[in-house]
Amino acid sequence: MPSVPTIAIVGRPNVGKSALFNRMVGRRIAIVHDQPGVTRDRLCAPARITDYEALLVDTGGIGATLDDGFAGAVAREADIAVNAADLILFVCDCRDHLTPVDRAIAADLHKGNVPVLLVLNKADTEKQELNVGEFAPLGFRDMVFTSAEHGRGFALLAKKLNEALKSLGAAPKQAELAADAAPEEEPEAELVSADSPIRMAIVGRPNAGKSSLINAILQDERTIVSDVAGTTRDAIDVPYERGGKRYVLIDTAGMRPRSKRDTSVEVFSAMRSEKAIRRSDICLLVIDIAAGVTQQDRRIGSIIAKECKPCIIVVNKFDLYCPDSPLSARKEAVKEHIKENLFFLDYAPVAIVSAKEGRGMDHIFKALERVRASACNMPGTGELNRLLQRAMEMNPPGQHRVLRKRLKLYYATTAVNDKYTTIPVPTYVLFVNDKRLLADSYAQYLRNTIRSRVDATGVPIVLSPRSRVRND
Repeated sequence: MPSVPTIAIVGRPNVGKSALFNRMVGRRIAIVHDQPGVTRDRLCAPARITDYEALLVDTGGIGATLDDGFAGAVAREADIAVNAADLILFVCDCRDHLTPVDRAIAADLHKGNVPVLLVLNKADTEKQELNVGEFAPLGFRDMVFTSAEHGRGFALLAKKLNEALKSLGAAPKQAELAADAAPEEEPEAELVSADSPIRMAIVGRPNAGKSSLINAILQDERTIVSDVAGTTRDAIDVPYERGGKRYVLIDTAGMRPRSKRDTSVEVFSAMRSEKAIRRSDICLLVIDIAAGVTQQDRRIGSIIAKECKPCIIVVNKFDLYCPDSPLSARKEAVKEHIKENLFFLDYAPVAIVSAKEGRGMDHIFKALERVRASACNMPGTGELNRLLQRAMEMNPPGQHRVLRKRLKLYYATTAVNDKYTTIPVPTYVLFVNDKRLLADSYAQYLRNTIRSRVDATGVPIVLSPRSRVRND
């Protein structure tokens, strides 16, 4: 089977690389903003405008002078992408004059043996294509004018890419996106099959060690790691294979409280993180145990619980937690701390790791397998009804203060929608006289009753009450 070629998008900051990337993959994955340096990590996704299989890589702006100290890390990430690429799209702003940074990047690209296609972006009108002579000194014969914002030039770009990919021996595929079509919003849910990868959203507050965790899993410096909070801006999808099983690790931006999000980029990043939770199959909530569970950790955990997502709590930086105490005592204290502060995620198993030292990665994937197995554990309809009826007899529901009635359960069954997730969460459908009579406290009692008889490690118990008129 032919290998999938990699196409790297490079260029100085703010020339439209991320907008070009989004249009080529047909989804708004990278954050597009006028502020230079918004993209820091390498973003990867399958190219959809080509007729051949290809992986597209967006990189941070080369030559940026960033005020947050990440210029060197961004340049290294871009260098890694270029060195691993089979084809390079060198993007320049055709409305701007040729800059020393453009010339320096071109000189570096000429030193390599990788074919380069010069993309003169922001050509919103034909008039701007007259600037072609401005970029002749770069020395690239193959070029194309595009407007990522308006979709101009993408038919020609697709044609040139197809020619290059064919010469590289790429496998043909059925075209999935018309070349000039606008990118769609990232879908909330995608159909999955038996061989679909498990989508794991790595979420947590800033500087909890999410990117370090991914690098430890991959055993590669795949994402930029820094002590500065907010290093990761986009929700980055990283394909990964382990033990013959496929995964997608979704590295997300650290989620700060809304009141502390001081830039529009940070607001967009938080929105992407929340969307990553919704489209994931399972969430890995990363806790910096050296700092302890914070209010923001609880807030992120509540989003996971609200979305009814399977979850694993990853306790990171364990090497810094009471290092002089006995190991067993440290682990017991950690679990007690998590149980007390994240009680609403009581169904989530705890994996204790040290991403910096690369320890405990096996614990995460062992917990993941337990969660996958638990998702298939459901009581039969008869067993479920007997269990709930017995629970209601032992502890009858109280009378509603306003409606002056008590909850009656007529029938219970389970429903599973496994079309959109590889770890389906069962829904327990309760047919009752009036769903308004099901108080939160009593619903929790019923959930605890089900969990006492069903091994549902890592999987939430979701109740769906339905009002049903019954003629007694």
